[in-house]
Parts: sequence; structure tokens; C-alpha cells
Amino acid sequence: MTQTPLRKPIRKAVFPVAGLGTRFLPATKAIPKEMLPIIDRPLIQYAVDEAREAGIEQMIFITGRGKTALIDHFDMAFELETTLRDREKDMSVLEPTWLRPGNLVTVRQQVPLGLGHAIWCARGIVGDEPFAIFLPDELMIGSPGCMKQMVDAYNEVGGNLISVLEVPHEEVSSYGVIDPGKADGALTEVKGLVEKPKLEDAPSNLIISGRYILQPEVMQVLDGQGKGAGGEIQLTDAMARMIGTQPFHAVTFAGKRYDCGSKIGFVEATLAMALEREDMADEVRAMAKRLLG
Repeated sequence: MTQTPLRKPIRKAVFPVAGLGTRFLPATKAIPKEMLPIIDRPLIQYAVDEAREAGIEQMIFITGRGKTALIDHFDMAFELETTLRDREKDMSVLEPTWLRPGNLVTVRQQVPLGLGHAIWCARGIVGDEPFAIFLPDELMIGSPGCMKQMVDAYNEVGGNLISVLEVPHEEVSSYGVIDPGKADGALTEVKGLVEKPKLEDAPSNLIISGRYILQPEVMQVLDGQGKGAGGEIQLTDAMARMIGTQPFHAVTFAGKRYDCGSKIGFVEATLAMALEREDMADEVRAMAKRLLG
């Protein structure tokens, strides 16, 4: 694989969380969709935990109106914490929600102009550093986590990386797909990107799966980019323009992905995660058999 000097450490991550969550109405009328829980942890918590496992320090939330619950979740909860201490309850359950002061930054996306625009809104915080992107709707479960796998690959090749998964060919039209080059284990060179191609035009069955490591130059590309598919500023279009000017690789994720942006995917993730937990797996399995019986 191509060697590159573009290997500044990945210290910052951008979380686009300004969406309205209309597919989960009325549940998301007052609660951000990223706060919907898989068992007892909201989706945003899984993403932040994955970022911290990968050594990322600063979390940048691109928010919209009505999203204050996301910030409150990672803030101090004086009354709750005092009550738990007074009752000698286990405080470790709250530890994942504690971030070091200054390590959570929020930026308001005032107009919903797409994923590319949301990322561009973080340009002042990202500065001249490479950064990660997490789409919290996509729950990535692996050991190590998806971003840790990507950071390890980044430390080898630098440049830009995206996470990909292999899907059946008949499903490619629902996703962004890479045009692959030379492969080396889990790493694949990226020659191009195609957003939701027709089945006959798809260059591969490797789909982009909600995790990215990008160089800061992508902000310059987004700055002058017009609207693309759906009348929105597309991140895929900006990344495609960077291919050939900087190294670009895909990392095939060794783990499981759950599309929690859909109701079926959300239910699947809830059941799958419950069946992995020692404290409830047997009861959930018995319940499922009873319901299916």
C-alpha cells in the first residue's frame, strides 16, 4: 500500500446529530433519535465509547434545535449523582457519560443542507488536523471497535480512510459503494465512490458504513461544493474529488453493523445486543421462543 506522510494523530471526531429523526416519530418529537436506547445505552453513547476506545479526545457534535438532551447526557447531573451516592448505589453505570471538561464541543447546523454541510460546519474546530466522523445511526459492534480498527490502519498508511462492509450484490443500490483498487488484507485502495448506483453499474459490493477518517483538506473541497443528490451537499461527492490527490483506502470492518436509522434495524440491534448480555440473554431467548411459539 502507498506510504504517506499524512499521519497526524486522530484526536477529534465529528458527530452529525442535527437530524429530525422523522422515521421514529412520535418518539423523536421531544427526544433526539440519537438518545433512543439500545437496552440501557443511547445510540450516541455507543458512538462516543467507540471513539474513546480509538484514542480520540475531543467530541464535536453538530446539532440542531431541540438537541439539548444530547449535551445534557454528557454533562454533570448533580441531583442524580448526589442521590446515588447518598443511597450508596453503584456509580460506575454513569462513568461512560463523563467527559473531561472541554472535550465536548457543539456547533449548530442552522440549515439542514446534508451530511457534507454538517461536516463543513465543524471546520473551525477541526482546524488543520485530520479527524474522524461517526454516524451514530450505524451501530458498529466489534472487538476492537470499528474506529480502533481504522485508526490502526491509518497509522500504517495515513491519508483518508472509510469503513466498508460487504453486502449481497442485490442490496448495493441502497448505499454508497467504493470502486476498489488493490487489496491487502482488510485494506483496499479506493479508486472512486458511487452513491446508490444501479445494480448493473455498481463497481463492487463494498458499501460505505458510517465511519470515516479524513484529512482537513476536505473542508476546502466542501467550502466550494454545490448541492448534489437530493438537493443536499454530499460528503461522498467531496471525498470523490479528493481521490487521486491524497491516499484513500477502505477498511473492511471485522464486526457487525446495525442500521438503527430504520425501525427494523433498531429492533434487530436491540435483540442482538440483549442476546449478547450475560445478565439477560437467557431470559430474552426464552421470551423470544415464547412469542414465536
